Amino acid sequence: MNRATDAATKAGPTRDTIVDFLGDIFERCGDAGYLGEPVTMAQHMLQGAWLAEQQGLPEEVIVAALLHDIGHFTSEFGTFSMQDTQDRYHEDAGAEVLADFFPSIVTDCVRYHVAAKRYLCATRPSYNDRLSEASKHSLILQGGPMSPEEVAKFETNPNLERIIQVRYLDEAGKDPEMITPDYGHFAPMVRRVVDRHLGPGAEA
Repeated sequence: MNRATDAATKAGPTRDTIVDFLGDIFERCGDAGYLGEPVTMAQHMLQGAWLAEQQGLPEEVIVAALLHDIGHFTSEFGTFSMQDTQDRYHEDAGAEVLADFFPSIVTDCVRYHVAAKRYLCATRPSYNDRLSEASKHSLILQGGPMSPEEVAKFETNPNLERIIQVRYLDEAGKDPEMITPDYGHFAPMVRRVVDRHLGPGAEA
């Protein structure tokens, strides 16, 4: 861990350290298994971002795909396992650590990627066929498919289209054979998204 990320870990990230702070999480924790899937946590998130980049999606969506599961490492409840009987709310933990630095399109994609699974299972029943066994297990803990009332409320989110895109990228990022760049490839993009949001001379 370098000096910047060491300071960020102790005091919380700042505008200057957030990119390295996130990179340090990938470096230290990325080899952790991903919820019973055949990929690691880092592989999963990097695959989502790489697929988004290959599709020519906006940088904010690529970064959201890259960071959508970062809350597994920042949540006070720890990471999910197939033995869990309660949800760990990693989506809220991830959005919270990003909220001071990223625009709402990024934080909404992070905060609501679990809700998007529930939404798609309610509105597009065939989506359930895409889910792995681990994702089906977590769906039960997360409340199952949305009710009609929840669907109507969810559809009012102005970032709905992008949230759904990140959800599909989430499901696609589970290929043990896929080769992707590492976090360093995306770090300049993360920096640009932060700087565009905060503006010149702004402080987090």
